[in-house]
Amino acid sequence: MDSSVWIDYFNGTKNWQTDRLDTLLDQEFILMGDLILAEVLQGFKTESMVQKAQALLSQLTFEPMMGKEIAIQAAKNYRLLRSSGITPRKTIDVWIATFCIQNKHTLLNRDRDFEPMRKILRLEVCLEH
Repeated sequence: MDSSVWIDYFNGTKNWQTDRLDTLLDQEFILMGDLILAEVLQGFKTESMVQKAQALLSQLTFEPMMGKEIAIQAAKNYRLLRSSGITPRKTIDVWIATFCIQNKHTLLNRDRDFEPMRKILRLEVCLEH
């Protein structure tokens, strides 16, 4: 689950991704990674909002997303994207995509920056249906 979906969810924005998140929260395993957690929590304006979000997010399975192997592969993926004519706007998105690819996770997101990673790196993403 990318931070783009969590941010919409906590802001009360309705779209197919937040609808899918609502469904998944009741039915399936959702992984919370350290990079996503930091992105989500840094956006809140008040400490009370941070506490509410942390209460929900702490119920999810947590996993660190970075390490030496992921860092090396993310750098390789960044260079591959760049050599294909795509310069990623945010390195953190390449790290997230690489983690998902390496661990065979499907990413639910609302960020157009993942589209070239889906095409070039074969990132598995949730699609609207």
